[in-house]
Amino acid sequence: MDKHKQVETPAGLALLERLRTICTQFPEVQEKVDSFGHITFRVGDKPFVMLGERGLEASFSLKTTPHSQELLLHKGGYTKTPYIGQHGWVSVSGFTTPDWEEIEGLIQEGYLRTAPKRLAKLYREQQGQRR
Repeated sequence: MDKHKQVETPAGLALLERLRTICTQFPEVQEKVDSFGHITFRVGDKPFVMLGERGLEASFSLKTTPHSQELLLHKGGYTKTPYIGQHGWVSVSGFTTPDWEEIEGLIQEGYLRTAPKRLAKLYREQQGQRR
Protein backbone atom coordinates (compact mmCIF):
# COMPACT_ATOMS: atom_id res chain seq x y z
CA MET A 1 0.00 0.00 0.00
CA ASP A 2 3.07 2.23 0.07
CA LYS A 3 2.38 3.61 -3.41
CA HIS A 4 -0.81 5.24 -2.08
CA LYS A 5 0.75 7.48 0.56
CA GLN A 6 -1.56 10.35 -0.45
CA VAL A 7 -4.54 8.42 1.02
CA GLU A 8 -3.66 7.59 4.59
CA THR A 9 -6.71 7.96 6.81
CA PRO A 10 -8.78 4.88 7.65
CA ALA A 11 -11.80 6.47 5.97
CA GLY A 12 -9.78 7.29 2.85
CA LEU A 13 -8.34 3.78 2.64
CA ALA A 14 -11.81 2.25 3.09
CA LEU A 15 -13.13 4.51 0.32
CA LEU A 16 -10.23 3.48 -1.93
CA GLU A 17 -11.00 -0.22 -1.37
CA ARG A 18 -14.69 0.29 -2.13
CA LEU A 19 -13.94 2.20 -5.34
CA ARG A 20 -11.28 -0.34 -6.33
CA THR A 21 -13.78 -3.18 -5.94
CA ILE A 22 -16.29 -1.41 -8.19
CA CYS A 23 -13.87 -0.10 -10.82
CA THR A 24 -11.82 -3.24 -11.34
CA GLN A 25 -14.87 -5.23 -12.46
CA PHE A 26 -14.65 -3.45 -15.84
CA PRO A 27 -12.37 -4.73 -18.64
CA GLU A 28 -8.80 -3.38 -18.81
CA VAL A 29 -9.07 -0.89 -15.95
CA GLN A 30 -5.80 0.32 -14.47
CA GLU A 31 -5.20 2.07 -11.17
CA LYS A 32 -2.59 4.82 -11.37
CA VAL A 33 -1.47 7.84 -9.40
CA ASP A 34 -1.62 10.96 -11.57
CA SER A 35 0.80 13.90 -11.55
CA PHE A 36 -1.38 15.69 -8.95
CA GLY A 37 -1.17 12.76 -6.53
CA HIS A 38 -4.74 11.53 -7.09
CA ILE A 39 -5.45 7.85 -7.32
CA THR A 40 -7.20 7.32 -10.64
CA PHE A 41 -9.03 4.45 -12.26
CA ARG A 42 -8.42 4.52 -16.01
CA VAL A 43 -9.30 2.75 -19.20
CA GLY A 44 -7.16 3.36 -22.25
CA ASP A 45 -5.12 5.73 -20.03
CA LYS A 46 -8.15 8.02 -19.61
CA PRO A 47 -9.54 8.48 -16.09
CA PHE A 48 -13.16 7.90 -15.18
CA VAL A 49 -12.81 7.94 -11.35
CA MET A 50 -10.36 9.95 -9.22
CA LEU A 51 -9.75 9.85 -5.48
CA GLY A 52 -7.80 12.23 -3.30
CA GLU A 53 -7.39 13.24 0.29
CA ARG A 54 -6.76 16.64 1.80
CA GLY A 55 -6.15 16.66 5.52
CA LEU A 56 -8.66 14.28 7.05
CA GLU A 57 -11.17 14.46 4.20
CA ALA A 58 -11.21 12.04 1.30
CA SER A 59 -13.25 12.82 -1.78
CA PHE A 60 -13.73 11.29 -5.17
CA SER A 61 -14.80 12.49 -8.59
CA LEU A 62 -16.70 10.70 -11.32
CA LYS A 63 -16.90 11.30 -15.04
CA THR A 64 -20.55 11.66 -16.03
CA THR A 65 -22.51 12.92 -18.98
CA PRO A 66 -23.38 16.63 -18.89
CA HIS A 67 -27.05 15.65 -18.45
CA SER A 68 -26.28 13.38 -15.47
CA GLN A 69 -24.07 16.07 -13.99
CA GLU A 70 -26.89 18.61 -14.14
CA LEU A 71 -29.33 16.21 -12.46
CA LEU A 72 -26.82 15.32 -9.72
CA LEU A 73 -25.99 18.96 -8.97
CA HIS A 74 -29.70 19.75 -8.53
CA LYS A 75 -30.19 16.66 -6.38
CA GLY A 76 -27.51 17.66 -3.89
CA GLY A 77 -24.58 15.79 -2.37
CA TYR A 78 -22.52 16.39 -5.51
CA THR A 79 -20.48 19.39 -6.63
CA LYS A 80 -18.93 20.30 -9.95
CA THR A 81 -15.31 19.14 -9.88
CA PRO A 82 -12.90 22.10 -10.02
CA TYR A 83 -11.02 22.56 -13.31
CA ILE A 84 -12.69 19.62 -15.09
CA GLY A 85 -16.34 20.09 -14.13
CA GLN A 86 -17.09 21.61 -17.52
CA HIS A 87 -16.42 18.14 -18.97
CA GLY A 88 -19.12 16.49 -16.83
CA TRP A 89 -17.10 15.58 -13.74
CA VAL A 90 -18.83 15.61 -10.33
CA SER A 91 -17.27 15.29 -6.88
CA VAL A 92 -18.51 13.58 -3.73
CA SER A 93 -16.89 14.76 -0.52
CA GLY A 94 -16.04 12.60 2.45
CA PHE A 95 -18.75 14.36 4.45
CA THR A 96 -21.45 12.96 2.18
CA THR A 97 -22.80 9.45 2.70
CA PRO A 98 -23.12 8.30 -0.90
CA ASP A 99 -25.86 6.11 -2.29
CA TRP A 100 -23.54 3.29 -3.40
CA GLU A 101 -26.04 1.80 -5.81
CA GLU A 102 -26.24 5.17 -7.55
CA ILE A 103 -22.44 5.55 -7.43
CA GLU A 104 -21.98 2.14 -9.07
CA GLY A 105 -24.32 3.20 -11.88
CA LEU A 106 -22.43 6.46 -12.33
CA ILE A 107 -19.09 4.64 -12.40
CA GLN A 108 -20.48 2.32 -15.07
CA GLU A 109 -21.67 5.36 -17.06
CA GLY A 110 -18.22 6.94 -16.75
CA TYR A 111 -16.48 3.77 -17.80
CA LEU A 112 -18.69 3.29 -20.86
CA ARG A 113 -18.25 6.93 -21.81
CA THR A 114 -14.45 6.69 -21.49
CA ALA A 115 -13.68 3.18 -22.77
CA PRO A 116 -12.79 2.47 -26.37
CA LYS A 117 -15.79 1.11 -28.29
CA ARG A 118 -14.41 -2.44 -28.33
CA LEU A 119 -14.19 -2.50 -24.51
CA ALA A 120 -17.61 -0.92 -24.04
CA LYS A 121 -19.03 -3.58 -26.39
CA LEU A 122 -17.17 -6.35 -24.53
CA TYR A 123 -18.54 -5.15 -21.19
CA ARG A 124 -22.10 -4.93 -22.52
CA GLU A 125 -21.80 -8.45 -23.96
CA GLN A 126 -20.52 -9.78 -20.63
CA GLN A 127 -23.45 -8.14 -18.84
CA GLY A 128 -25.89 -9.66 -21.33
CA GLN A 129 -24.49 -13.13 -20.65
CA ARG A 130 -24.99 -12.69 -16.89
CA ARG A 131 -28.70 -11.99 -17.20
